[in-house]
Amino acid sequence: MSESEKSLGTFEKYLAAWVIACMGIGLILSQYLPGLSAAINNWQIRGISIPIGICLFLMMYPALLNLQVEELKKLMRNPKPIFLTIISNWIIAPIVTVYLANIFLTGYDQLIVSLILLGSSPCTAMVLVWGALAHGNQEQNVINTSLNTATIMFLYAPIVSLLTGIQNIPIDRALLLISVLVFIGVPMVVGHLSKKYLINSRGEAWFNDVYRPLVGRISIAALLTTLIVLFSLNGDVLLSRPDLMVKVSAPLIIGFIIVVGYNLLATRLSGLQYREAIITVIIGSSSHFEIAIATAISLYGLGSQAALGTTMGLLWEVPIMLGLVWLGKRLNHAGFWKNTTR
Repeated sequence: MSESEKSLGTFEKYLAAWVIACMGIGLILSQYLPGLSAAINNWQIRGISIPIGICLFLMMYPALLNLQVEELKKLMRNPKPIFLTIISNWIIAPIVTVYLANIFLTGYDQLIVSLILLGSSPCTAMVLVWGALAHGNQEQNVINTSLNTATIMFLYAPIVSLLTGIQNIPIDRALLLISVLVFIGVPMVVGHLSKKYLINSRGEAWFNDVYRPLVGRISIAALLTTLIVLFSLNGDVLLSRPDLMVKVSAPLIIGFIIVVGYNLLATRLSGLQYREAIITVIIGSSSHFEIAIATAISLYGLGSQAALGTTMGLLWEVPIMLGLVWLGKRLNHAGFWKNTTR
């Protein structure tokens, strides 16, 4: 394992604990410094919090640096795992999510929307970490995340609109589209331009070895800051209604289990080897929680149940993905995939 993978492993090992710690800090602030979170919430333009908007941009920008248009030319070299992840990301995961939301969350429209936002957003960033830890095919990982980055611009808003429409849940579709343009489109353009400029002026090695790790750390700091604010604003709701956390957690966990199980079975039946199979399972089973959180905040506000639901998605995804890395390695040694290396 390379030094970068070791450092990623050390960081990710404690990410779940840091997320929980930030949730706790937010809850404490909600009770002892309620004016602070209220002041943050009041600093907004047309319903969008300026501080959170900055944090969300800093969360999204490093992820969109992963877009490598030149890698998309390699799609047809080994199309089978790419097609499997597309089916899982854009068909299986959204359908499973909506089905479970109808079972567990009837009468809680915002929580249903939060699950739809999570289930309709394939990951483009953290999967690079999970894939490195699992020793998967990272070239496939880069190709797939680049494809996800491109397709989410065009598919996310229509699928969320379709699924919420089927549920007869009204949402502001114009604001949904604006959220996609602001939180994906703008960071994508800025990412492309800054990447091109920095590589030309400082070199590709400096960009990959110095700049990307730096903005990656800034991204995590922005994520944890956002979580503190989210839970400070949701503190009263959580402490008075902890059942909401349990209620939204049940379909989230069951959904992860179903989608992971489907992807494990699909990769086995398709005859993939471990390095391709584990990347397919990881990408097909994870969510782009940054855009889900950003969209929930834009649609319903910082203190909403929708923001809470998407945040709980993040809380559960981290340990589940780490568990999937461990499970994939065990299945590899057990000969689960065709012609796998023991």
